[in-house]
Amino acid sequence: MGSSTPATLYIVAYDIPDDKRRTKVHRLLCGYGQWTQYSLFECWLTRRQIIELRAKLARHLVTERDSIRLYPLCGGCQGGVVTMGGAKPADPVTVII
Repeated sequence: MGSSTPATLYIVAYDIPDDKRRTKVHRLLCGYGQWTQYSLFECWLTRRQIIELRAKLARHLVTERDSIRLYPLCGGCQGGVVTMGGAKPADPVTVII
C-alpha cells in the first residue's frame, strides 16, 4: 500500500452461531488484519480493501442469523484504545512440512 492510498482503521466484530461459517469468516479476516479478541479484528483498510472485504464477507453470511459490524476509527483513535484484563488471543500457527 503506497502513501497515496490512505487506510482507515476498522474494528470488525462478528457474531456467527454456526461453527463452520464462523471459522470461514475468521480465516478471511486473518488476511486483512490483527485478531485481537475472539470475535474481533483490527484492520487497516483502504477504500478498495473495505469494498473487497465486504463482498467476501457477504458470501458467508446468513443474514437472518449472523451479524458483522465494521466500525471505522480515525488514525489518532488507535492510541486511545484501552485494553483491560485478559491476554490477546494467540496468533494462528502455520506449520509447513
